[in-house]
This record gives sequence, C-alpha cells and structure tokens, in this order.
Amino acid sequence: MAIEEEPEPGIPEWVVTFGDMMSLLLTFFIMLVSMSEIKEEKKFQAMLESMRRQFGHEATVSNILPGDSTPRNSTMSSLASMGRAKRLDIMRGGNPVQAVSGESPQVQTIRPGTSSTTGGVIFFDELSDTLSEDTKLQLRQIAAQVRGKPQRLEIRGHASRKPPADGDKWALAFNRAEATMHYLLQQGIEQQRIRVSSAADTEPLDNGLNEENRKRNARVEILMWDEPIATQTTL
Repeated sequence: MAIEEEPEPGIPEWVVTFGDMMSLLLTFFIMLVSMSEIKEEKKFQAMLESMRRQFGHEATVSNILPGDSTPRNSTMSSLASMGRAKRLDIMRGGNPVQAVSGESPQVQTIRPGTSSTTGGVIFFDELSDTLSEDTKLQLRQIAAQVRGKPQRLEIRGHASRKPPADGDKWALAFNRAEATMHYLLQQGIEQQRIRVSSAADTEPLDNGLNEENRKRNARVEILMWDEPIATQTTL
C-alpha cells in the first residue's frame, strides 16, 4: 500500500502573486488619492516630472543599450517634456488658451475664435501707466511678430479694481494703451493699423481680491484682428 506524501507546508505560489498584485493596486489607488490632495502647482509638477523619469523612456532597457544608434522611441523623452506634465494649471485640466509662443500667462488669446489672434499681453504696476524695461522687451518681441502684416491691431487697456488717485479707471487703462501704442510706433508698426481702446476694470483676468490677483488685471492686450486695413490708392 502506497503512502501518500504530505504536501510541503506553506501557501500555493499563486497566492503570493495574487497578493503582490493586490498590493500594487492598493499602492496605485493610494497614489491617486494623494495626487488629488496636492493643492500647490509647483509640487504637483515636480511629482509628475519625477514619475515621468521613473516610468518613462529614461528608465527603459533600450535607453542604456550600447552604441551610437538610438532606439526608435527615443523621441518620447522630448515629447513627454512638451506633454501634460509641462502644462500650466494641470490640476484644473490644463490651460486651454492658445498662445503665440507656448503656454504663458503673459501671452494668451483673450477672445477665442477665428476673429482675432493675439499679439500678446503686457502688465503694469497696479496704479501706473509707465512702461517698465521688461514690458518694453516684451513689446519689441511682439512687434517682431506682427510687423509688416496687413491685419488691424487693437491695443486694449485694462485696470484693476483698485481706483487710481483721480478715481478714473477708464483714463488709466487708456493711458496704458496709449503708451503701448507710442512704443510700438517706435518699433516700426504702422499707425494706420492701430486702434486704441479702454476696458477699465470690466474684463478682469483674475477676480481675486488680494494684491497679486489684482495686478494681473493691470494690463494691456495687443490683439491682431482678422481685419485687413483698407489700402489707400492715389488718383
């Protein structure tokens, strides 16, 4: 009579694999919950960049293969740097506005649609209509983009909620637009292309009440409309 051998003590191998899988799933869900609790944009971006480095192309075996030839997916590293991990306001779904040169709060489309494109946005001290050296540099860059084109330019001044000394926000916003216009004329922009307007504090970018929020509304928008200027002919 054959004696059946007793099974070796311990748990089946599949239980270990199953336990590892459940541990990974639990870790994944904990990570998702932790990400939803991060309220600071810089920390959120740093965490995404760290995850990209750990799980992206840099961590693959193909990235450390010897030789001068790069794998076909080597472009994924540069593409990832331009993806959602680099988006502004990613915690709120990404920044939906289009810009002339990348995502920046200083260059954005204020009025979406096909009726206009954007030259850019420059910012002022809250109660000032004087161009700083930084804004002059921005205006020179904007002028290089729109110079020589036939479309109409609108220079639209804005103000924050804080009233100036004379209480006239419309005049403050218009003075900002006028100062911007004069500097663009010095950069070779044709005067017949320019239209100057003032919106005072009626079109805020930020509805916050603290000083940093209000400063974002002390600005001038340079809009290039899909409106060619009329050509003058001499008889």
